[in-house]
Amino acid sequence: MDDDELIAAIAGGQDTALRELFARHAPWLAVRLRSVLPAADTEDVLQETFVAVWQGAGRYRAAGAAGGWLWGIARRQAALYLRRRGPAAAELPELLAGPRPGGDPAEAVLTGAAIAAALGPDGSPEREVWRLVYVEDRPVAEAAAVLGVPVGTVKSRAHRVRRLLRAALRAEPAPGELASGELTTGGVATGGGESCTR
Repeated sequence: MDDDELIAAIAGGQDTALRELFARHAPWLAVRLRSVLPAADTEDVLQETFVAVWQGAGRYRAAGAAGGWLWGIARRQAALYLRRRGPAAAELPELLAGPRPGGDPAEAVLTGAAIAAALGPDGSPEREVWRLVYVEDRPVAEAAAVLGVPVGTVKSRAHRVRRLLRAALRAEPAPGELASGELTTGGVATGGGESCTR
C-alpha cells in the first residue's frame, strides 16, 4: 500500500495501517522535530502527531505528498506542545539562537535569526528546502516528495537558498573593510575601489 492508501485505511479505522504509516514516517519526523525541540520532548510530540493523524485521516486529500501533510501536523503539534509548556520552558536549540556578538559571519549566518532574515519565516518554501536538503541532507527527490512539489522546484529553491545565504554572508563587513564599504590597505582607506594615486 502507498501512503495515500494507508491514510484512507486509517480513516476507515484500521489501526494496522496507522502502525505501518508510523513505521515509514516516524524516523524522519523525529529527526526534524529534534531540530526544534529538546530530544526528551520529541517522542511526546511524535505520539501527539500520530494521534492527530488518526483523528484527521478522514480530512486528508491526496493532492500532494503524504510526507508534507504529516510534517504539517507534526509542526502544529510541536507548536502546541511548546505553548502548553509556556515561554519560560520553551528552550530553543542553539540553531535557532541569535548570532553571537563578535562571532564569525559564516557562523552568524547559520543561526536561526540570520536564516529567518535571509530565508523568511519558518515554513517558507526556501526555509523548508534549506532544512530538508542542507540540514537533514536529504536527496532532492525525497525533499520534493515531502514538500509535494516537482524535483525542479526543489532544485531552483535550493539554488535560491544558496544565493540568499551568500548575500547574507556578504552583508557582514569582511576583515579589512570599513562599514561604508571602503577597503583598507595598510590602514589607509582606498575610497571604495577608487585609485589611491591622484
